[in-house]
Parts: sequence; C-alpha cells; structure tokens
Amino acid sequence: MPTPATSDPASAFAPLQGLRVLSLALNLPGPAALLRCRRMGAACLKLEPPGGDPMAHYNPAAYAALHEGVDVETADLKTEDGRQRLAQALAGTDVLLTSFRPSALAKLGLGWEALQALHPHLSQVAIVGAPGERAEEPGHDLTYLAESGLVTGTALPPTLYADMGGALLAAEAVLQAALQARSGNTAGIYLEVALNAAADWLALPRTWGLTTSGGAVGGAHAGYRIYPCADGRVAVAALEPHFARRLCEAAGLPASDMAAKGTHEALEAWIGLRTRKELDAMARERDVPLLTLAD
Repeated sequence: MPTPATSDPASAFAPLQGLRVLSLALNLPGPAALLRCRRMGAACLKLEPPGGDPMAHYNPAAYAALHEGVDVETADLKTEDGRQRLAQALAGTDVLLTSFRPSALAKLGLGWEALQALHPHLSQVAIVGAPGERAEEPGHDLTYLAESGLVTGTALPPTLYADMGGALLAAEAVLQAALQARSGNTAGIYLEVALNAAADWLALPRTWGLTTSGGAVGGAHAGYRIYPCADGRVAVAALEPHFARRLCEAAGLPASDMAAKGTHEALEAWIGLRTRKELDAMARERDVPLLTLAD
C-alpha cells in the first residue's frame, strides 16, 4: 500500500519525540491520527478489545499500514484485568486518544472529570461525530460529508474525506496538547475533534463558491477541467493566466475569455483529437500543468 512521500528533513524532524500517546480509538480516524503522531516521533500504544479493531477484519492491509510502529495490546475494559491494564497504561501516558461517544466513555470511567482527578497531567483528544450536545448522534463519514454539502447525486465520494480530515485535526490536537505541556502548564487539557467539523473545513472552498459549477475551479474556467482525449482523459489545471495562454496557444485559440462557452467547446474539441502521449509532450514543451489518465 502506498504511503505519502516524506522528504529527508521532514522525516528527521520529530516534534512529538518523547510524547506518549495511548489510543482506544478504532476504525479509521483514530488509527490514522495515531499513525501521524507516530511519524512525528510519539511513542504510541493502542489497547484493543478482544475482538480486535474492525478494520483488521474488513481491510487487513489498511490496518497494517495504519498501525506501523504502534504497540498494540488487547485489553477488555469491561473486566477488572482490562481496567487495571488501562490504569497502568494511563499512568505513563501524556495524551489519551478516544473515539467513543461521551456516554460510553462515562460508563468506562473515562469521562474527562474522572480522568483529571486520577491523572491531572493527562490530556485527552476525543474524536466525536459532531460537537457538543450532538456528540451522542450516530453517524459516519458519508453523513458528515452530506451535511457539509460534499455529496452530489447518488455517487459515493471517492475517499473518506471526513475521517481522514478528522484524523489530521486530531493529530493537530495532539500537537496542541504537547505545546501546552511544554509551555510550562502542567495541567492536562481536553480537546474535542468533530468529524463533521472536519468535513465543514474541507467544504469551505465550495462554501465560498470556488468549486461550484460557476466557480473558477468548479468548471467555469476552461483551463481547469477534465476533458476526454483520444485514448483517455486529461486533468487540465491551466488556471493562472500564463498557463492558460500557453494552453490556448498550443490549441490555436485566443485566451481572452477562459469562461466563455466557446472556449470550453473549442478546447474540448482540440483535446479530444489528441492522444495522451501527444498531450504529455505538449505539456512538457510548453510547461502546462496537466495529467493524462487512462479510462
């Protein structure tokens, strides 16, 4: 499974070196956040129920990638032995990562007030579906994206944007907790990360009108679209004037109005007659940002 490329300086920089993170979070957002923390140098421990993380069953490859470098142990928190293992782990933890509803945390004795009383230096990053009073509502990535206006028609989104965006916000929250501790404040802090808020953040360009049908990166600009070509497709990103001018010069078109319907149609006709190889060569020669795709 491919992993994001990391430059040498970034991989050597470990802002969470020395931080101990304990996760009880299952499925995708929590483990993805834990992976980010591990890559930033944190020592990561995860306690899983006897049945394991559902991700390990429905996608073992994803589970393996998410838990690289993470110590995973089994602990049944409904038993005395499991609760003792959790208490032992919490005593050596700086940040606790959870993804339960607040009522479930309370039943386990992991409400914030209870945690503070027993572990005053501990911080908690709580991943929830929606913030505040809505944290008890059931939901998943799809419902959060729909709420944020990121679901169009009946096609499923191509990836789990809210889950992965929430994972980034959770890793950012762990960084906040680490900075709080390093500032000299010895009291732990509670930070809530809502997946619907992550979807709202990702939806901001659409909210601003950038990616709606009339927006510059929503299809209105002829130089920022996906066109069919002779043997596939091409994602054209010639948005800036100098890129748009070079593209139009290659097509023998004026670049005066990239929002005009005629420009769209003329570019579509010209690109439609070119192969991927021809378009790739044009892009290299004229320095035009595009990527050809097979059907």
